[in-house]
Amino acid sequence: MRTSRAWWPLAGLLAGAVGLTVSYAAAALLHVRDAPVVAVAEGIIALTPGPVATWAIDTFDTDDKAVLILGILVVLAVLFGWFGRLAHRRWSLAVTGYVALAGIALVAVLTKPTPSLTDLAPIVVGLLCWLVVLAVLAEWLRRWELVEDSEDPAAEPMHTRRHFFLAAAATAAVASGGGLVGRVAGSARRRAEQSRRLLRIEGVTAPAVPDGVSVGVEGVSAWQTANDGFYLIDTAIIKPTIAPADWELRVHGMVERELRLSYADLVRRELTQEWITLNCVSNEVGGDLIGNAWWSGVRLAGILAEAGPAPGADAVLQTSEDGWTCGTPLAALMDDRNAMLAVAMNGEPLPIEHGFPVRTIVPGLYGYVSACKWVVDLEVTRFDDITAYWTDKGWSELGPVKIASKIEVPGDGAEVPAGELVCAGVAWMQHTGISAVEVQVDGGRWQRATLAASPSVDTWVQWRAVVDLEPGDHQIRVRAVGADGHTQTGAVADVVPDGATGWHAIGVTAQS
Repeated sequence: MRTSRAWWPLAGLLAGAVGLTVSYAAAALLHVRDAPVVAVAEGIIALTPGPVATWAIDTFDTDDKAVLILGILVVLAVLFGWFGRLAHRRWSLAVTGYVALAGIALVAVLTKPTPSLTDLAPIVVGLLCWLVVLAVLAEWLRRWELVEDSEDPAAEPMHTRRHFFLAAAATAAVASGGGLVGRVAGSARRRAEQSRRLLRIEGVTAPAVPDGVSVGVEGVSAWQTANDGFYLIDTAIIKPTIAPADWELRVHGMVERELRLSYADLVRRELTQEWITLNCVSNEVGGDLIGNAWWSGVRLAGILAEAGPAPGADAVLQTSEDGWTCGTPLAALMDDRNAMLAVAMNGEPLPIEHGFPVRTIVPGLYGYVSACKWVVDLEVTRFDDITAYWTDKGWSELGPVKIASKIEVPGDGAEVPAGELVCAGVAWMQHTGISAVEVQVDGGRWQRATLAASPSVDTWVQWRAVVDLEPGDHQIRVRAVGADGHTQTGAVADVVPDGATGWHAIGVTAQS
């Protein structure tokens, strides 16, 4: 097989691999979070239509970002191979292809909040590597072909072929070295984690689980969710890593006075601490995107009052370090609920994945309109004047948490003994509270469950009920009643635009 068909795609692929890994290493050395592939991936996430984003979360769960990165790399590998073939026919076509890819990365980086020239350096370095490496490999391939096509009996194809493979091996080594340098030099995460471990926040106390909050049934979610077991939903491919000394919050917009708070300024203020349950708007009925933790932070009401919102303001546009945004009702940040800038979770500084050093917590609102991790900017404004990440994709503007409940014991499809059966689970309606939980067997009468204690209206509550089952197959359903008298609806609704509804149901088989 002629070298033009067999090896030119490999040359393009190797050149592409070197460009990617060297740009990754450059980003790490320059402490740039948005390496080109990461910037493009987050750009794709930002442009993804709402229904597609929901499908990706439902299909891939927490692996959705890994699948996206893998998909981008596969597409790039195909394009790199194609560029190699184009280089054989016309060098300018291959150059155009690489420049186009660099242009896409350039746009992705420039659309990030406050881009700098440093952020562009990895793209330039990667493009230069693509072109230089492809030029070197192409030169040896052309020499190889000239020798093969030569009618000179003294010509030795083996000599030029050996030089091409040596160049290819050296290129692969450079690609591997670039990846290694990137991993070693990527110290931002390590520095942030080190500062987190050494951080001691005065006034933050370890959580003490209140008495009586458990119904004592094995299989029911622990009342306190551990940090490493708390659900994670965000759009960041690489989590922002901010040392406390580098963090600053700007409060501006429709205010009497603009505020800028450093981390030291924030933690010098009076701390508030409370058990608060969070659940994601994309949580299906009976889903597990919910957790309860002991949060410590500074109330937003006092900070916003100090800034002095102007008449007519009804929203706060929150912005994360990675550019993610959400629009939060101003009233929810300034009423009697414990809306806070959280600095600790379960008695420890926030984990990086959960927003270290500072994130927003607002009881009673879904996170897509309130829970801004790595928060760095609060703009007091009007809903009529802003758009935000998820509302641009079809979710509703306000996002109050809906009343919900689920059965955790027994599991769906379980085989159980006939007779008395213990059912148990959790129910929640943050900032309102739960007054009752009811269970139903096979469409019969609703019977009241026993509720465990709950220290506040902002946490979930465990429940327990005993039902009597005849031998055979049965369906068990659950619904909750809020402290405001509102009974959970059985009408089935999707998570879009403002959270799923319906009664959670399981099927069991009772055996005599």
